[in-house]
This record gives sequence, C-alpha cells and structure tokens, in this order.
Amino acid sequence: MSKKTKDETPADEDAPKGGKKKLLIIGLVAVLAIGAAAYFFVFSGGGEAEAEPAPEPGSVLVVDPVAINLAGGSYLKLGFALQFTAEHDAGGEHGAKPDGSQAMDIAIAQFSGAALTDVQANREAMKAHLQEAIVEAYHHDVMSIYYTEYVTQ
Repeated sequence: MSKKTKDETPADEDAPKGGKKKLLIIGLVAVLAIGAAAYFFVFSGGGEAEAEPAPEPGSVLVVDPVAINLAGGSYLKLGFALQFTAEHDAGGEHGAKPDGSQAMDIAIAQFSGAALTDVQANREAMKAHLQEAIVEAYHHDVMSIYYTEYVTQ
C-alpha cells in the first residue's frame, strides 16, 4: 500500500469535478451551435424558397457607342449591350422588338456633365446605377447591361 500525500488528495478529488465542468461547457457550446444552425436553416432557407427564380437570359442587343460630354471639356465614349430575358424573347408581357434608344437616352442623362474623375473612379457604381434605371425603364425585360466600350478623354 502506498501513502497519499496532502498534495495528491486534492488533485484526485478535483479531477472529477473539473471533468464535469468541461463536459458541461462542451454540452453548452454544442447546444448553442445546434441552435444557431437551426436558426440559420429556418430563417435563411425559408427566404430563398419564397424568392422568385432568376430570369433566364435571352437575346442581347448591342447599342452603338456614343460620345457623351463630361464636365470640364472631357468626354466619355460609351457603348453597351442590353441582356433581355428569355420571357421577353418569347413575347411576354412587354415582348416588343428590342430598341436601345431609351437605354441610350438614360445613359446620356446619367453621364452628361459628370466629372471625369467620377467617371473614372466610380465606373462600377455608375454602371450599377445605370443598370437599375434601364431595368426599371424596360419593365424588367432587361436583366443586365454590359459595357462594350468605355473610353474617357
């Protein structure tokens, strides 16, 4: 038989208590993780199921480039293409023959008089704003725009 010292006795008694604390903490973390996962699937997944599917791409209409006067005597030569939806091509609600004149008018109105530095530094932001205006003007028959030419001087 071996003798136990005072130092060994408290350590042996604390080991089961420390193990229970660790088990409790691990269990609590697991419950929180399961709760977070359930929240994610219930609230994130439900929104996606109710969302409309993205429209299928249809024909593309290339709009001829035009020079647009900017502030300070500079100009922007802008050309772009309109990506119509397949529903538009199939003669949907607004299925008229594609025409880019309205889109060009919107582009000229948006870019005319803009500062050269804005046009150069904020190209993607200005494109997003232009796309939003065109999609709305074409009653969502246009799903996207693509720059085919973007030259400043």
